[in-house]
Amino acid sequence: MIKGSLIDLMSLKNDDFPAIAELCQKSDFGKRLPNALYIHISALERLDPLLQSYEGIARKLLSKIDAVTLIKFSTDTPKLSYLFYPDFDIDPHPALVSSMVVNLETNQVSDRDYSNSLNPPILHRKETFVSSDYPYYSDFVHLTNLEVALGLLENSRSIGTRQQWEKRLAQKQISFEGHYLVCSLRQQNVQSIQVDRHRAAIPRKTLSRPVRLALEAGIFQSGMTFFDYGCGYGRDITEIAQLGHESRGWDPFYAPRTDLIEADIVNLGYVINVIEDVKERREALVNAWGLTQQILIVSAQVLIDDPNRGVMAYGDGIITRRNTFQKYFEQEELKAYIDQVLEADAVPIGLGIYLVFRDREQAQTFQASRFRSRAKTPTIRIPLKRFEDYERILKPLMDFYAQRGRLPIKGELESENEAEIRRVFGNLSRAFQVVLQVTQQEEWDEIREQRRQELLLYLALSRFGNRPTARQLSAEMRQDIKDIFAGYEQACILADMMLYSLRDLDKVGEACRISEIGKKFKGSFLVHLDYVEKLPALLRLYEGCASRTVGRLEGVNVVKFSLQEAKISYLVYANFDAIAHPLLQERLDVYLGRLRVSHRDYREESNPPILHEKDVLVGKDYPLYEKFAQLSEKERDRGLLDDYGPIRTLRGWEKCLGENCSLIKGHQLFWEKNGDVYRLKFLQSQAKARRKRV
Repeated sequence: MIKGSLIDLMSLKNDDFPAIAELCQKSDFGKRLPNALYIHISALERLDPLLQSYEGIARKLLSKIDAVTLIKFSTDTPKLSYLFYPDFDIDPHPALVSSMVVNLETNQVSDRDYSNSLNPPILHRKETFVSSDYPYYSDFVHLTNLEVALGLLENSRSIGTRQQWEKRLAQKQISFEGHYLVCSLRQQNVQSIQVDRHRAAIPRKTLSRPVRLALEAGIFQSGMTFFDYGCGYGRDITEIAQLGHESRGWDPFYAPRTDLIEADIVNLGYVINVIEDVKERREALVNAWGLTQQILIVSAQVLIDDPNRGVMAYGDGIITRRNTFQKYFEQEELKAYIDQVLEADAVPIGLGIYLVFRDREQAQTFQASRFRSRAKTPTIRIPLKRFEDYERILKPLMDFYAQRGRLPIKGELESENEAEIRRVFGNLSRAFQVVLQVTQQEEWDEIREQRRQELLLYLALSRFGNRPTARQLSAEMRQDIKDIFAGYEQACILADMMLYSLRDLDKVGEACRISEIGKKFKGSFLVHLDYVEKLPALLRLYEGCASRTVGRLEGVNVVKFSLQEAKISYLVYANFDAIAHPLLQERLDVYLGRLRVSHRDYREESNPPILHEKDVLVGKDYPLYEKFAQLSEKERDRGLLDDYGPIRTLRGWEKCLGENCSLIKGHQLFWEKNGDVYRLKFLQSQAKARRKRV
């Protein structure tokens, strides 16, 4: 690259311009396009000094540019354009009012006035032009994310002018209220609406999703009480009571006479997103927290609703056709709101669902438990009478080591059991030596290493919240770290090193390559959800960055690791076990760089993606592994899987089967004998030859 000091900017030569173009294309600020860099005037000072000097020469050729909004650096010719968008801050898609173009080859200036145009150029993705500390940056990002989720910004060349954009909005039945994207209801006056909050309640026959996920997370311990704040029809109260917990609830419309009482677990399920008044919304969260003795479950809508249902703007949310208010949070926005109001560190257990713990130590224990793999006590391989005589008292010692990767200290085993071990063997270490005589040392070493990796994962991901001090950990976890590592500080350093290594996608790719489970593609890696915990630690950390900060998509059965950008995708395939090649139903992409989430529903699509080689995604201990593997082997024999490109979708796969005279019933592959007999014989001979080569 040419140094700035070597360029005589005042007499810019054609052979110097590539240095300017290169700086534009490498700029960390502004919107980069193949032939230009656009930058907001407020971010001009963030550019390379050489670009600032370059722009200064063009500025001297202009008389007045006080109201300029954007500056365009052309990278194919030495030109700068000064663009005026007076409504940049207040209009979600401002129109260009005027422009001035400076040609630094000829020192000529041309201008153009769009103020009277019926179809002026407009802007999209405003956040790309400004720096992240711009006052309205978060509003711009929020709007863009919603527009992307609704497909509004696809085929960007066809939405560059006002009329093109209005046509796209009309097709989607969408309009704007400030920087909020809504679907307009005709002939409604927003200011006169009386919101019917109670109509947001949904009759159900089963547990609500937040309470069900909390139950599956294991937070409901025996004897715990439950209170549902904003219980609606009260189904969660009934279901939890049937599980043996004292359960009550209150609702301003359906159960207004019920007393507000404290409980171990309080549920605030989809309440804060149906309160249109910001002050009342905050009060609801604070009041529910005030009733919480141990754990608060908070949930809210985080994905944009179906635009076909029709909504209109109201405050900072929308009004649905049922005349109910809905505030749609982004996932991180919801966490930040809960944390700020309650001065806590909310823990995600699903998209839009958080747990808030009263006790910090309990919160850390819960988070650490989510990284615990299913440990199995090593089997007895060598007969030994001394062990057989005392197997009963040694079994708890073995189970403890299998769970924690270390020997217990005084008081961690039941007192009677520990006393008996000490009476017979003298101490726990000598007792464990007897265990080692009948088991394999390597199996215990693997258990210890597994526990070490689990602790590193937990500590690495705690950087996304408020990493606890050693004193805030449970006594058992402090002892784990002390025994397995030299100390808490060293464990944190090792965890941070592992976290930072995620920046190198080549290392992630290498971890995928050495994994014994999973399907490897050039730019991605797929694995069944049940086997994520068996992946190398770096991949578990990669997935954990998404699942522990955003949450997993409900029903997910396949996880996709991107090797080209920091992105984890959660895929829902219908009837994974029952259908040989299940169709993709839903997809949730988590972009880890800015924790942005996008969702796509494939259920109404006529040609959805399809899954192949299910056996590669699971381990050999999967119940249906043999059935999956036999089908994949037969498909490879026939060459059906030679080229993945055309068979990634349903139609492509059906075409492939037809061309190869094949059909699938259940997990069995058959020859289609009603077609061309000669082609069938040819394909059968090819398949036979393939098997011989293998």
